[in-house]
Amino acid sequence: MSVRDTSIDPRLLESARREFMEHGFLKAELKTICENAGVTTGAVYKRYRGKEELFRAVVQETADMLDGFIALRRGIDFARMTDEEVRTTWIMNEESILEMFRMLWDIREGFVLLLEKAAGTVYENYGHDFALRMTEAYMQYYRETKKRGLAEAEISETEMHMLCSSFWMAVYEPFIHGMTWQEIQEHCRVLCRCFDWAGAILLKK
Repeated sequence: MSVRDTSIDPRLLESARREFMEHGFLKAELKTICENAGVTTGAVYKRYRGKEELFRAVVQETADMLDGFIALRRGIDFARMTDEEVRTTWIMNEESILEMFRMLWDIREGFVLLLEKAAGTVYENYGHDFALRMTEAYMQYYRETKKRGLAEAEISETEMHMLCSSFWMAVYEPFIHGMTWQEIQEHCRVLCRCFDWAGAILLKK
């Protein structure tokens, strides 16, 4: 019985990552991926059903990390939170926002692949879908804040989705435009000055 050559997998995924980053999924050439990895197309089809499954393999770890990021924010047990803790979630804290940017910086290539290079795959609307899922999390926080009498604004789910889309677009763009880490740090400071969640929901002092 033949033994699978596992040395192929990292070479193949790295070659695919480079090709998808340069050309996007639709224009990426499987032939080029194979040539740069030093493997045959037959070796690819033994591992993946086609180019899209290979793309999924390249972004899987990033997608899983982002799913976990969303799940943490959607799975909050509000019964364990004090009013002050609920209030604090709406304050744009530069340190905590920078921590989020740092997490995204560590997975930046996978993040850009999902946001900008995934047309033609199941991830082609990833940015919109991410904002939609985050809207659900923000609405949970908003309803809890409102229930406790800590917010005065009436915000519909549609309005919250538009706010979330605007906020997350401002988070996505530095990575799409290839900002350096130093530039992202400055962008984080600007974002925290400009985007006022507490003001948007009329958070009580």
